[in-house]
Order: sequence, then structure tokens, then C-alpha cells
Amino acid sequence: GDVQDQHQPKKIEALAGHRVVASSVGCAHSLAITGDGALWSWGAGCPLGQGDRDTQLLPKRIDGMGRVIAVSAGTWHSLAITADGAVWS
Repeated sequence: GDVQDQHQPKKIEALAGHRVVASSVGCAHSLAITGDGALWSWGAGCPLGQGDRDTQLLPKRIDGMGRVIAVSAGTWHSLAITADGAVWS
């Protein structure tokens, strides 16, 4: 990953080999759910579920929630819904 502006679509190589089934984009962060129910986050400007506020240039898996089935990224927050019906922030 890098911090360069992108003027054309760019494949997220760090997710190659994973089947992405859903994604959501906030102001400066992105989220993706893969076919196995894993949630991945990357970007800047808000907590990314990684235990800190550091900028994460490459997608990193968020552990500990179980199978994620839906996700929504806002300007400064994100929500995930897991298969058991729990909502995570």
C-alpha cells in the first residue's frame, strides 16, 4: 500500500487469494468481508479494529468477532454484524 492518489481503479493485491463478498468505504478507511466471514480493515483517521489508531496501508484481518456477514463504514466509525446477530462497533 501507499498514500498516493489513485486516478484509476487499482486492484488490492493484499487481498489476492481471498474471495471478497462485501466492502464498505469510510472517509479515509476501507473494510472488506471475505468468503470465510473474516473482516479486513485498512486506511487512516479512525480506529480500524486493530487495537490502535495507526494508519494501516494494507488490509489487516480483524480477529475476535466470529463470522461477519455485513459491514458499514462511516466517516469516523464502522459497524459489523456477525452471523449470531451481534452488532460490533
